[in-house]
Amino acid sequence: MPNWLTALVSAFDLASPYALLLLPLPLLAARLMPAERVGSSGALRVPASLVAAAARGDSVAARGRGRAVLVWTLWAALVVALAGPRLVLPATALPASGREIMLVMDLSGSMERRDFALDGQTVNRLAAVKRVGTDFIRRRAGDRIGLVIFANESYVAASPSFDTATVARALDEATIGLVGRSTGIGDGLGLALKRLTPPPSAETGEGGPPVTDKVVILLTDGANNAGQTTPRDVAGLAKDLGVRVHTIALGPRDLSNAEGEQDVVDTETLREIADLTGGRMFRVKTTDDLMAMADAIDEIEGGRAKAPPLPLRKDLWPWPAALGFLCAAGLLAARRTA
Repeated sequence: MPNWLTALVSAFDLASPYALLLLPLPLLAARLMPAERVGSSGALRVPASLVAAAARGDSVAARGRGRAVLVWTLWAALVVALAGPRLVLPATALPASGREIMLVMDLSGSMERRDFALDGQTVNRLAAVKRVGTDFIRRRAGDRIGLVIFANESYVAASPSFDTATVARALDEATIGLVGRSTGIGDGLGLALKRLTPPPSAETGEGGPPVTDKVVILLTDGANNAGQTTPRDVAGLAKDLGVRVHTIALGPRDLSNAEGEQDVVDTETLREIADLTGGRMFRVKTTDDLMAMADAIDEIEGGRAKAPPLPLRKDLWPWPAALGFLCAAGLLAARRTA
């Protein structure tokens, strides 16, 4: 047997194989309900023209045999279609990790500063973050990933999803000034915690699907100066919820060496958040640091493996159903020409 035929036979399956037991049903009905004996009284008067046609013999018998073939083919086709023939083909296994990651990105006015290099040109901080961030998101296939942006206000730009392309596009479309120009780190981090999938309730069974790991990646180039909550308080909540927070301190200068300079990153607070939640703090001063940070987080939050492949089923029942339709049309045409 050729290899392709062997593969086809091995992939063939029936959704309802017991439906094939209906095939002998007409024979069983004929056995249990025999035709009326010759000579018994009947209620049907046969026109003389049909009697004369029946007397011609062979042509009528041939039409009868053809009609019987169509009837049995129609019945067999309907039963096979009811059995649900299909091909079961293996699907390509996708990566899966069980992680849920929320990116929390600063969109304050200081992100407009042009002190990063990209492709040999000086660009603002947001452009560098978009280039590295979108690449990082696309590499996280198999994770549920979302995006929160913050400044004066916080906003969910992309809910957690396995659609990494959509989340990457949301980051690429982020614009400074969309949610203000100040820096509300605490509110942004709090909104990210709120949007992470809640664990199923033991009493009601309600909640999202079980997630083995929840991670927040917080990027900012300033200090908290807006919002209703403090970063340290929200970090304590993240610890209680079992959420790991990696923090990214962006910019060449920070509060420890700024000497009165405004809008510099609060490295100490970001380090405390990361230490408290079991995450890691990254100090990013250049585009190279930004790329190295993305690679490091990708390695830390690795552990992705191939998910079990799900079978793809291609239904074949329309083919026998179409054959049955053609047989029914043939019977109707034969009845009209009789």
